[in-house]
Amino acid sequence: MNNKKLQAKDFITIGIFTALLFVIEFACGMLGFIHPYIVASYVILIPLLGAVPMMLFYTKIEKFGMITIMSVLIAIIMFVTGMGYLGAPLIIISGLVADIIAGMGRYKKSKNIMFSYGVFCFWICANYFPVVVTADSYRKNLLDGGYSKQYCDNLFRAINSKTISVLLALCFVFGCIGAFVGRAAVKKHFEKAGIA
Repeated sequence: MNNKKLQAKDFITIGIFTALLFVIEFACGMLGFIHPYIVASYVILIPLLGAVPMMLFYTKIEKFGMITIMSVLIAIIMFVTGMGYLGAPLIIISGLVADIIAGMGRYKKSKNIMFSYGVFCFWICANYFPVVVTADSYRKNLLDGGYSKQYCDNLFRAINSKTISVLLALCFVFGCIGAFVGRAAVKKHFEKAGIA
């Protein structure tokens, strides 16, 4: 693992790719207004749509901490945009573990990168923590905000304490699939970065 200190260009890279990931998350979030099952499908949509920029990001990583810092930034963005702090530990731990996994392959082994991205994608389930942990107040806020009872019923049918483990598993599975697809899309960049 490369223990060199992060430089200004590394922080700029982190900022750029965090912004790209947020744009994808925001776009998927807008689709969630259409139907609550789309909200549940974030665990499929975001890992797949975010795969190409994230695979590009992985080609830029040479030092430990870049994925972890990205996860901290995501946690801050989620808090600022109204998702609260409940999911922050999951987001940051997922980023840290993903950093460690990629670092074990010196950020050059495709297998490590695939599993790293799969674990990193756990952050997506932080979107669901308010629904699961504060179900009653969250439902009330939705109804007060103009959502229909049918929308709320469907949302809580798809996302609850019984389905959260399935949603987490889907994050990982589609993260790994996304990494495979994303790597194929940016194959030349992987080759230039010496990733095998």
